[in-house]
Formats: sequence, structure tokens, C-alpha cells
Amino acid sequence: MSREVALTREEREARARVEGLDIDIDAFAAVSNVFRVANAVRNYMERNLLAEYRLSFSGFTVLWVLWVWGPKESNVLAEESGISKSTLTGVVKTLEGLGFAIRRPHAADGRRVLVEATETGMATVREIFPRFNALEGEITRDLSTAEKEELARALRVMLHTVEA
Repeated sequence: MSREVALTREEREARARVEGLDIDIDAFAAVSNVFRVANAVRNYMERNLLAEYRLSFSGFTVLWVLWVWGPKESNVLAEESGISKSTLTGVVKTLEGLGFAIRRPHAADGRRVLVEATETGMATVREIFPRFNALEGEITRDLSTAEKEELARALRVMLHTVEA
């Protein structure tokens, strides 16, 4: 791939639309491309891997969080997975239907719910993740190691800014 990547048609059209407005065009380009890449990666992962397991990207993310950090209270799980509590309800229902997760009442407060990955769910993440990472490698193959590190660092800076 050429290292010089021209603006896409969408970027050119968006820039033309906002021309004359008092905006930071570089911030606009950075953030809009974060959204575009995130959606493209999400769709790519679902089409090329996750659909095989009947998982959405959100479902995989929830299962991943449970695999890495163990059982979570539903509100914490939603936050750590980057989805709303209402979206989590449907995702967990799907994961339960697949035999990948279970819900159980919180020991100290029956109104609260804990979500836990089942052995099948954990085995599924262990099976999926190497293939998921291989796709991550495909997606980033035209970036040098230094560029991947800088991209990850820059995105962390943006995340910390938003969270502050």
C-alpha cells in the first residue's frame, strides 16, 4: 500500500460542507476518522470471525471483559464494555442463550445482578482470541511497529481527555 493516503471522497465532501465555519479541521478529521475506523473494524470482525460464533462485536467485548476480569455487576460490566445498560441486557440474554454466560443475583443485594462467563464462554474466547488478533494484525499490517505504538498512545491520550 502507498504510504501516502489521500483524503477519501467522504472526507473531501465533509470538508467542503464545513468550509467557512469556524472549526478546527484537524480535530474534525481526527475524530471523524476514529468513528469511521471503529465502525469499519467492528463490521470487519463481525463478518470475518464473530458471526461464525453467532456473536456481535458487543457480545464478544462483554465476553472478553468477563474472561479477563471475571464476574461483574451488570452496571460495571456495561461501563467496562462500552455499552449502555439497556444494550447489555440484550447482549447478556444472547450470551446466555449461547451458553456463554449466566446471570445470578448479587450475594449482598438481590436487586443487583452479577454476570459471569461459563466454562463454555471462557473456552470460546480462548478459541476466538488468537484469530481475532490475527485479524487485528491484518488491519494494521501497513503500519510500522512504531506507528502502531504511536497510534495506541494517541488514542489513549484522547480517551483520557474524554474521561477527565
